[in-house]
Amino acid sequence: MFRSTLKFLRQPVIALLLAGAVALPAKAETLADAMVAAYRHSALLEQNRAVLRAADEDAAIALSALRPIIQWVADYTYQNIEGFDANSASLSLQAQMTLYDWGRSAIAIDIAKESVLATRAALVGVEQDVLLGAVQAYLDVRSATEQVELQNNSVRVIGEERRAAADRFEVGEITQTDVSQADAALAEANASLATAEGDLAIARENYRAATGRAPGQLAPPPPSPKLPASLPSAREIAQRTHPLIQQAKREAAASELGVAAAAAERNPELTGSAGLSTSRSKSISSGGVSSTTDVGSLSLSMSQTIYSGGRLPARHRQAMAQRDAARSSLLNVARQVDQAVGTAWAGIDVARAQIRSIDRQIVAARQAYNGVREEATLGARTTLDVLDAEQVVLEASANKITAEANLQLAHYQLLSAMGLLTVENLKLGIPTYDPSAYYNAVRDAPFTSRQGQSLDRVLRAIGKE
Repeated sequence: MFRSTLKFLRQPVIALLLAGAVALPAKAETLADAMVAAYRHSALLEQNRAVLRAADEDAAIALSALRPIIQWVADYTYQNIEGFDANSASLSLQAQMTLYDWGRSAIAIDIAKESVLATRAALVGVEQDVLLGAVQAYLDVRSATEQVELQNNSVRVIGEERRAAADRFEVGEITQTDVSQADAALAEANASLATAEGDLAIARENYRAATGRAPGQLAPPPPSPKLPASLPSAREIAQRTHPLIQQAKREAAASELGVAAAAAERNPELTGSAGLSTSRSKSISSGGVSSTTDVGSLSLSMSQTIYSGGRLPARHRQAMAQRDAARSSLLNVARQVDQAVGTAWAGIDVARAQIRSIDRQIVAARQAYNGVREEATLGARTTLDVLDAEQVVLEASANKITAEANLQLAHYQLLSAMGLLTVENLKLGIPTYDPSAYYNAVRDAPFTSRQGQSLDRVLRAIGKE
């Protein structure tokens, strides 16, 4: 009976272990769908877009230093002098403007613009992280699903082995030890299945966190992205396009301007002011006669700090230290990006080599498994030998699932390391956030109705009004 059971299981056993996923529904979710959902769902992107808009406003604030400040002042005073009442009221309109500050305000504007560009680069970096997280979550769900299917198949196969062993024990061909070994293998398979199901549940939660929705049926990953011809080419692209390097360059440029700004604080400042005021006073002591006075004024003022108690020299030294730190940060970031490119490139090579070796291992393991089962029918092999051979096939199949997922992920990690993992470069075909729209609306510190309407349109477009 056991022999007939083995003949029945000989081919289906391997088919079960290596069975593919069930047929995909017509609307399976693709990797592109996952990245689009992550881009639209990410609160981290929203946060950094708001940070960018705040940086845009810094540019407007810096520009405002070149414009006049106009304010009105109203004042009322009541006095009682030796029993006589007196009161006065005044209303004035004042305007003040920096006429010339020897480049101080212009440097501040340039620093604000460099900060805007640095923040834009940081936003691209966040976009890359969000998309890579979506890729990771997608591949994890795919891999975990395949592992669950593989472990389910293993449980079914070992269950058949357990029943066959029990039948063989009943006819006296094997001992209780062989049956116990099959029981142990079945328990281990069930434990591995429970672990795989737990990993799948975790992967599904990570996918939901990344994309804002639970995964449905996921389509197979698309062909791997096209890569540069060589590692040096990939590194060259990364040094030219990676957002962290662009951000560090802008921050270094801003720190250079910061040194000039600190030196400019010692320069004189020329300001002009103008005012119109009207005042009215009434005193009982003068017979209750009211008097009205209108005054117009215009003045120029120039000032320069001669001694600051060491504050200005300290500010200058501090700016130079910050400049040196920014330069070192740029160098460090460039090295980190270079390392990330090399690591991702090596990951691709390793995963490819692993898949080739695992393919050969699976072929050999399947042949060995079939041979062991044949020998077991002749009594030359034990149940444990069969189970061990089956486990080798199972482990090789599981390792291939992991290696294929690692290969896909390494391709996208390399894109990220080169600064190319963006919605635009991947051509995902969705509207993207325009980092310049808000800046263009506020860079001139809008107040007039036309500029205000333009800003309102921007706010509505990004859903903030």
